Amino acid sequence: MHIVLIGAGIMSATLGALLKKLQPDANITIFERLDMIAGESTDAMNNAGTGHSAFCELNYTPQKEDGSIEISKAIKIASSFEVSKEFWAYLIREKNIKHPEAFIHRVPHISFVWGDDNVTYLRKRYEAMRLHPLFEEMEYTEDWDTLVEWMPLVMHDRNRSERVAATRMAIGTDVNFGNLTRSIFTYLESLDGVNVHLNTEVRDLERFDQKGWHITTQDLKTGKKGHFNADFVFIGAGGGALPLLEKSDIEEAEGYGGFPISGQWLVCNKPEIIQQHHAKVYGKASVGAPPMSVPHLDTRIIDGKQALLFGPFAGFSTKFLKNGSFWDLPASIEWANIFPMLAAGWHNLSLTKYLIQQVTQSSEDRLAALRDYLPDAQMDDWDLAYAGQRVQVIKKDDEEIGVLEFGTELVAAADGSLAALLGASPGASTAVTAMIDVLKKCFKTEMQSAEWKSMLKKMVPSHGAVLSKANRIAFTREVRQKELGL
Repeated sequence: MHIVLIGAGIMSATLGALLKKLQPDANITIFERLDMIAGESTDAMNNAGTGHSAFCELNYTPQKEDGSIEISKAIKIASSFEVSKEFWAYLIREKNIKHPEAFIHRVPHISFVWGDDNVTYLRKRYEAMRLHPLFEEMEYTEDWDTLVEWMPLVMHDRNRSERVAATRMAIGTDVNFGNLTRSIFTYLESLDGVNVHLNTEVRDLERFDQKGWHITTQDLKTGKKGHFNADFVFIGAGGGALPLLEKSDIEEAEGYGGFPISGQWLVCNKPEIIQQHHAKVYGKASVGAPPMSVPHLDTRIIDGKQALLFGPFAGFSTKFLKNGSFWDLPASIEWANIFPMLAAGWHNLSLTKYLIQQVTQSSEDRLAALRDYLPDAQMDDWDLAYAGQRVQVIKKDDEEIGVLEFGTELVAAADGSLAALLGASPGASTAVTAMIDVLKKCFKTEMQSAEWKSMLKKMVPSHGAVLSKANRIAFTREVRQKELGL
């Protein structure tokens, strides 16, 4: 079997590793338009989450009309992140990738709010979540001294008359998906039958002999064209996935569109400030804000050094990739998706208003937002840096014609010969679950075989298992602590 993976990010890395474990004789060819692995959305400075586990992201736990808190999405995302950690632990045990300290570190996840209504909401959220095994270690406090202990910079110079509250998951993590992806690719390239082509752009996809695909590529350095045939194609090109999916002309892709959103970070340039903060502190998003724009004061480990970021601030660009073209959005508009895109725009006027406000922000506006989290912040201590591009999914809807989806969407051909992953958050953290979904849709016969079932169980022990609450707690702790050293 010849498999083609488009894009050298975390999704292709994960799917490639899974497939080579399940079918070692498979030939895998990977195309990447940049001159490096994980240079777009997967890169540490471009990825908005670095470890979405739903511990602190308040947009995953909305308050319903009756005042109760909906936690089903948080459970789904947290469960997916645990699956990812199981697979990474397996790769480490097998010595396929480097030690966990190369890409994953313990960083507490904190939700922080102020004001009576928000404090009431956070307490309700805590009371709902702590009953689930995945969140049993969550802590809640309104005590000022405890908050100072958890996040001294955030509490410094804050008005003590202000009502504030926070939850903390001390077992939260920071994941450098760029490093992880490069480690997995190093492993893949050591295997027979795996070929990686950098500086190579996929220009066209066409049905080949009714069973597979003919792929036309171009070397971006030499201009030379290449031609490849594949039995299965996965489009994991981040924001570049939609244009390639449209080129495939599969019926399942009809009506999909994309809305690009760019981002910016404030990056702290003072080591003495960076060292005083060790947490991911998330607040509540502004009305109309997309999920990737939930404000957070974020400790990250990048190239072995601790960094401190605040943001992201959203923006608008017609590019689908950070290194893309301003023609990406116009070129993606087709007769089949123009009405869903217009309808989605009409139904999301608050998002349009929010983006306009974000684009027109001054440095003083960004400083004011930062001071909600660091009351004594000074602009000289922070530099502005560009984050990656995200393309939110727009798809047909029977009732509203078109809807904007804040998440990821798997689109697959009916015969299982092609699949594409569209969308953004929570993205990288759920890569293993997303790629197992690709296997379920596109390798249905193989997934029923005893060999594949056994190997999947070895790689992801919880796969297909129904765990009791006690077993889930024990199993989760074993993976977090024993396997990954967390």
